[in-house]
Amino acid sequence: MDTTPDPRRWWGLAAIGLAQLMVVLDMTIVNIAMPTAQADLGISDADRQWIITAYTLAFGGLLLLGGRLGDVVGRKRMLIIGLVGFAAASALGGVSQNFEMLISARALQGVFAAALAPAALSMLNVTFTEARERARALGIYGAIAGGGAAIGLILGGALTQYLDWRWTMMVNVPIAVVAVIGASMFLHDRGIRAAHARLDIPGAILATAGLLAIVYGLSEAEQDGWTSTLVLSMLAIGVALLAVFVLVERRTPHALLPLHLLRERNRVGALAAVGLSQVGMFGVFLFLTYYLQGIQGYSPMKTGIAFLPMVAGMMTGSVVISARLLPRVGPRRLMVPGLTLAALALAFLTQMQVDSGYWLHVLPGLLFLGLGMGMTFMPSMATATGGVRGTDAGVVSATLNTTQQVGGSIGIALLNTVAATATTNWITSNGADTPAAMAEATVHGFSTAMWVSVGAVVLAAITAAILVNARPGVGGAHGAPVEPAVTAATDDQGETVDARA
Repeated sequence: MDTTPDPRRWWGLAAIGLAQLMVVLDMTIVNIAMPTAQADLGISDADRQWIITAYTLAFGGLLLLGGRLGDVVGRKRMLIIGLVGFAAASALGGVSQNFEMLISARALQGVFAAALAPAALSMLNVTFTEARERARALGIYGAIAGGGAAIGLILGGALTQYLDWRWTMMVNVPIAVVAVIGASMFLHDRGIRAAHARLDIPGAILATAGLLAIVYGLSEAEQDGWTSTLVLSMLAIGVALLAVFVLVERRTPHALLPLHLLRERNRVGALAAVGLSQVGMFGVFLFLTYYLQGIQGYSPMKTGIAFLPMVAGMMTGSVVISARLLPRVGPRRLMVPGLTLAALALAFLTQMQVDSGYWLHVLPGLLFLGLGMGMTFMPSMATATGGVRGTDAGVVSATLNTTQQVGGSIGIALLNTVAATATTNWITSNGADTPAAMAEATVHGFSTAMWVSVGAVVLAAITAAILVNARPGVGGAHGAPVEPAVTAATDDQGETVDARA
């Protein structure tokens, strides 16, 4: 097995980081530009949600398939295909002349994001094989994954305010060009010897349809409510399809998602912690954006800048703390304190009032939330993706991305519903005859919903404390890193063999 470090691996990490940044940016950068795009293209209030939903549906529904395709046809190839396709879809969105054109572009962005996101993370896992270096690389990647959403708010505000909303999509083109050049020059698929592995078509159809149904149901819950027939039907259909998917995967020799990967308690604990923590993260982005702009009167640009302390906290927690300590103390001793700190920061943010000041009531919460999440994301990703064969690197990365996406979708739908209900109840009890009273009702709804975020992050900490028991190192149950050079192939008779570099 070839374990010689790639001398160009850190340049390769820059390309991987750019690819991840592009995907994460797109989750928030368009949010800031949405009101302007809606007015420019004449989109109705009922249809504007599809600017976000079209992307999340395609992204969340196709992630598992995208991850397995990377294992079958090559991770570097899928990364480059995803980057080129994402750039083309972004350019199409930037020149959109009507609602249909914009929605089509957003859906295509989601399709190609589902190809490049798992390919980027799996390329990192097979490029960095030494424990300490892998910890540093995952620390940087985790900081990008966590802080990229806040950077998207800043960039989206600046582009919308000083240029045009179309640049919130066109900006992906130069980023993708640089990332493609970097991936072509500095990355390679280690240990790939053949590309004849079979693709699990029934599993791909069931997983994609099931995830699409669940993500669609969650997105509609925000508007129609959790008890609507459409939402309940979609969630039921999605769960049923995923149940059939599990039965199919137990019987196929070329599973889209090998179920043995989910029998490892550390991996399950890390995935659960990531999914639950996304509820807290999305709650902050959602409600603080509304609070700062709607209640405090911040401009889009000023709102984005206000999130910078959280980015600084994430970089510190991920790169300075977790990346250095993980090989020595193990993931649980970082994840549990990190999630506890994040829960305390969220609880602090629930105390905001209409007249709360940024420096005393917002900045401390954002800074310590970023620090806690930074301490959490990096060891969670290392534990979830570590200790697997090269043949499974893509699908494990896709599973992690799927957990993040579904966790975020649940967070948006659940927290919006809680906030709207709490606001309505406050108005019923106290009235909202003046703008000041309406603002107080709105902030009450935000605070109530953020308590749900606190509960989700506390549950994530408990889950990590119970399930994650990996020893110091970067990897799975025993700190083992990913096996970069072991790749399944098929011989001329279709039998599965190992190809070792």
